[in-house]
Amino acid sequence: MSVLNAGKSAPHFGLIALDGKKYSLQEGLKHGPVLAAFFKVACPICQYTFPFLERLYQQLRSSGVQIWGISQDGVRDSERFAGEYSVTFPILIDDYPYKLSRQYGLEEVPSIFLIAPDGSIAVQSEGFVKRDLLEIQKSLAQTLSASVGALFQPSEKVPEYKPG
Repeated sequence: MSVLNAGKSAPHFGLIALDGKKYSLQEGLKHGPVLAAFFKVACPICQYTFPFLERLYQQLRSSGVQIWGISQDGVRDSERFAGEYSVTFPILIDDYPYKLSRQYGLEEVPSIFLIAPDGSIAVQSEGFVKRDLLEIQKSLAQTLSASVGALFQPSEKVPEYKPG
């Protein structure tokens, strides 16, 4: 199965987060869009990308943004990753045999899906793609009627693309 692209329906799921709470896509979509970011803790591009996702989360947190990291590793390693990269949004676990990752057709990580409230994939991105993250930021800000600051600071040397 190839990766699910924009316009396709996102498979529904329910996963347990590091805090023990169950997160259901079906329930989440009742409150607005969900940004699902699949990752592995040892992936250097994931390590590079997640601080920017955290920045986006902090910008839109008070507006009710839902950003969920979906780890392909166990609880202990995922907790270490969240601490090391200062991730405060929920981290859900999809470890071996990666049932959810397979449903989404993942070929690489990070793989990011912005899922619209109707359940369709609005944006799909693989690796680090600056343009996609800016599109996600703009879409979430519009949907949540929120104002946001710069996702990337002028002093940061941020490439346009880093493959996963």
